[in-house]
Amino acid sequence: MTQYAMPAPIVRPDAAPDTVYTIASGDLRPSANTTCWPTQHRLESDLEAALAGLGWKVQRGHAFDEVKGHGFIDSQRAGLEVFKTLPSDAPLIVVEAVWQYSHHVLAGLRGHRGPILVVANWAGEFPGLVGLLNLTASLTKAGVGHSTLWSEDFTDEWATARLATWLETGRIEHDLGHVRDLAELPAGAEADLGRALAAQLQDEKAIIGVFDEGCMGMYNAIFDDELINPLGIYKERLSQSALVAEMGRVSDEEAHAVRRWLDEAGLDFRTGTDEASELTDAQLHSQFKMYVAALRIADDFGLDAVGIQYQQGLKDVVPASDLAEGLLNDPHRPPVTSRDGARELYAGVALPHFNEVDEGVAVDSLVTHRLWTAMGMDPSTTLHDIRWGGEYDGRYVWVFEISGSVPASHNGGYDRSWSMRQPPMFFPLGGGTLSGVSRPGEIVWSRVFIMDGELHVDLGRGTVVELPEEETRRRLDATNPEWPIMHAVLHGVGRDQLMARHKANHANVVYAPDAETADRALTAKAALFDALGVHVHLCGDVTLG
Repeated sequence: MTQYAMPAPIVRPDAAPDTVYTIASGDLRPSANTTCWPTQHRLESDLEAALAGLGWKVQRGHAFDEVKGHGFIDSQRAGLEVFKTLPSDAPLIVVEAVWQYSHHVLAGLRGHRGPILVVANWAGEFPGLVGLLNLTASLTKAGVGHSTLWSEDFTDEWATARLATWLETGRIEHDLGHVRDLAELPAGAEADLGRALAAQLQDEKAIIGVFDEGCMGMYNAIFDDELINPLGIYKERLSQSALVAEMGRVSDEEAHAVRRWLDEAGLDFRTGTDEASELTDAQLHSQFKMYVAALRIADDFGLDAVGIQYQQGLKDVVPASDLAEGLLNDPHRPPVTSRDGARELYAGVALPHFNEVDEGVAVDSLVTHRLWTAMGMDPSTTLHDIRWGGEYDGRYVWVFEISGSVPASHNGGYDRSWSMRQPPMFFPLGGGTLSGVSRPGEIVWSRVFIMDGELHVDLGRGTVVELPEEETRRRLDATNPEWPIMHAVLHGVGRDQLMARHKANHANVVYAPDAETADRALTAKAALFDALGVHVHLCGDVTLG
């Protein structure tokens, strides 16, 4: 009889009684992991104390690494090795005080048979809430059951009561009463416009350019062709190496022309001379070349929207892509011509950019751009991280804060915007942001996501409010003062409702001139997505026009 080398099955330990196992997914960037570790350690200590108070012990699933200086799972391979040692049916808590790469633990969580809870600290210092939202969105796309919980320190009754429920039942049910499925739309011009634009998209098609998929482990942000092709959207898969090569073909004078235009428009570049810690003219010069290069490649392929991954692919090669991204999303931006100088590229219009190649944002931004343009409104759109928030003057005001840029029009113009060096922890080669405080006004917010193997969209209304300068500064200092901030009040959606429902770390936002117009635009957007076959959900206080 032939003898083969048979693999030895993994023998996992049995779950210890009254014991919760914990893991912590981290960043792929060592500097982020070591910087954020003390905050992570405090959260784990707070959670362990709360569990002890409920009569449970904690077994951490992986040790602190003395050599690396942190205790995070920092790669997909590390995650696979950790899960080999965990009881498959044990209650498991993923503890996150930081931005994390979901793919580090996704493979192990897919196969875990015990109840899964994802928790985060309610704080702005590092993007732990953002990390939680990305992981839970990725688990939703993967069809992995899980629960979620958040707290400042896990001493409050709201959090401890729900933690006790999860220990007893393996589930936490949050209030989702703010969400309702789209019913029949009222007849009118807005519904007609949305349906006509959907038919046009499906008939004429559109192309989104993807400069390398899969940014920072965001599994939820990768949309399969089979899901978006029926909408009329197709991908042009591009390489970031081609972007760098094209940057090398942009002349210094062309980059200087972009700088002159922005200087004349009033953008405040806060520069210094230390490449390691300050924004420099050399970093900006590279970013302007990227802006020109992105438009030329988009023109080469006839793109309708474009996304640049940057992390991890370009962070060790060129300064940040964010400044170029913010410029692309605004119709009012420095002109760029074809290589022969004969044509202005995308003259007078925005080229929607989906930050971090989030393809849910791509679908949304493409639709929004066409709809807002057809309605005669400024189509400048952006995504924001749902970073944090707090009560102010009787309202819950969110800190929406994306990691680098927004269209200048969201801040009230270039003369109300500024550019600062990106944090060295995440951006070793620096580069400038396109930052500011979002102007007061009415917005439509949304998110396209994958659930149960199909496309869904949540739509809601909000108001951007103006806060006193000292409160804005407090919020920026509590998060990332380099990044653009939006003070958002969501209509009819509570703090915990949004956290429990939202299926992404990102939310799309776009302004409308007034509340009535915003309601009509949301109605048209709902009709458009409905006609495309996307499941439409209305969130909070929404009035269909």
